[in-house]
Amino acid sequence: QVQLVESGGGSVQAGGSLRLSCAIFGYTVCTYDMSWYRQAPGNEREFVSRIRQDGSTSYADSVKGRFTISQDGTKNTVYLQMNSLKPEDTAMYYCKADRCKRWGQGTQVTVSS
Repeated sequence: QVQLVESGGGSVQAGGSLRLSCAIFGYTVCTYDMSWYRQAPGNEREFVSRIRQDGSTSYADSVKGRFTISQDGTKNTVYLQMNSLKPEDTAMYYCKADRCKRWGQGTQVTVSS
């Protein structure tokens, strides 16, 4: 049974940085492709970034050039480095194991202007 635990959220001022972590417990083929999503109050959950088994990455246009997804060598943790944060980045951030559609519990990011 795969379990995902996010951490690293917090409150920052616009222009600041945060690094989110997603700890993966029970690594299986289910976690070969990992994604970050976010959901702001009143909005639908939206895709932020993905890292695939081969190491290739993709990003939403709204975060391209500011956010970077990565994975440690053991593939037990996925990171989302967020730079140049904007108030519109405020949301609950979730990691997802794509192949089995399993979600973590989320970590809150709040960016003030």
